[in-house]
Amino acid sequence: MLTLSGKVKVFLAAEPTDMRKSFDTLAALVQELLKLDPLSGHLFVFRGKRADRVKILWWDTHGYAIWYKRLETGTFRFPRPEPDTASLTISATELAMLLDGVELSSVKRRARYQLPA
Repeated sequence: MLTLSGKVKVFLAAEPTDMRKSFDTLAALVQELLKLDPLSGHLFVFRGKRADRVKILWWDTHGYAIWYKRLETGTFRFPRPEPDTASLTISATELAMLLDGVELSSVKRRARYQLPA
């Protein structure tokens, strides 16, 4: 189970990733492909080609951690990013729904207050 604070951002890689990749190669993908800092403390989510596996890379100030999930049945349904976009940002709540099998495109959102940027 992942417990996330509201300050943590979640970045989904738009393209499928080879699930044999581990810590250093995934960190390099974050830097080169997503153009983000893997040491930021945010979560970087990668899915396999068959969409039945997900890896999450996270830096916790002491080292990298990988959370890995393989489905026995079914697939993960990632939201579709804009064309020519390497990643998509979602909330921690949306990540929990995605991992639980909810298709985010079918979720209806109610209006909520957000602090100005």
